[in-house]
Amino acid sequence: MTGQPLPPPDAPVAGQGDAKDTSAGPATLRPARPRWRETLGLLARNPTAAFAGLVLLAIILMSLVDETLAAQGPNETSVEDRLQPPSWSHPFGTDDLGRDVLSRVILGAGVSLRVGFLAVGIALLIGTLIGLLAGYYGRWVDDVLMRIMDMFFAFPAVLLAIAILAVRGPGSGNTALAIGIVYIPIFARVTRASVLGVREEVYVRASRSVGASDLRILSRHVLPNAAPPIIVQTSISLAFAVLAEAALSFLGLGTQPPNPSWGRMLAEGRGFIQDAWWLAFFPGMAIFLTVLCFNLLGDGLRDVLDPRQRTLMAGGGR
Repeated sequence: MTGQPLPPPDAPVAGQGDAKDTSAGPATLRPARPRWRETLGLLARNPTAAFAGLVLLAIILMSLVDETLAAQGPNETSVEDRLQPPSWSHPFGTDDLGRDVLSRVILGAGVSLRVGFLAVGIALLIGTLIGLLAGYYGRWVDDVLMRIMDMFFAFPAVLLAIAILAVRGPGSGNTALAIGIVYIPIFARVTRASVLGVREEVYVRASRSVGASDLRILSRHVLPNAAPPIIVQTSISLAFAVLAEAALSFLGLGTQPPNPSWGRMLAEGRGFIQDAWWLAFFPGMAIFLTVLCFNLLGDGLRDVLDPRQRTLMAGGGR
């Protein structure tokens, strides 16, 4: 029996017609999303952290346009309207001088947040630099810098801030400086611990082998990879900075009258707590909500920036 000749190798197979071979051309790869966009996307999938971020964004925007939102100035008095309970004309009531409590809460947000962000900014800049140097160089540099940080840790945080204000005097600027100095050791320790886990990585050793400078290695390789714990600590420290500013203002060492501050408003409403509960309730709720949202956002950032949790969230896991 004579067999039929085999078709040439490049002949189309029967049944396929003129179908085109889609594997001939190069595969089109989707460009990778920027890391910050991926982080925001994962953070938005966490409803608690997303809600906390939106509330904080609203509070920050409110503090930026406080003079527009405030119904009246923070120091406009009206004797006939003193100690009025919450109503349509004064949603948060009035204080003992007839000043609108809602306007003072809105304007106090700018003062409290400004002090908090400035204090954390000071601590973040100085503490991160100290932690980078101590963690990267080690040896005597680490010993000297960390022993200095231990000296700061030996003092209770509030007492150290009060001592600094006793020397420099009360005021918003000095309050931010005092809180910032208190939080420098915290950022230094967090940064040092993160750098210790990064400095011996392959890409750091490779950069040393090709003669890259220490400044380039720290700025291009060590700090970006050690940043996640620092970012989480920043969010948590902002919550405690707002609390610390309120506590110092409550004691009369922070923001001075007639400037409104949430802590100062608590101190002013303390004497009327029986007859005018709203004087202390609304600024206290503002402090509570702000601190709670900073902590919830910090928890969300911790999950998103942790490599293991990030992989699970990116894959649809919880």
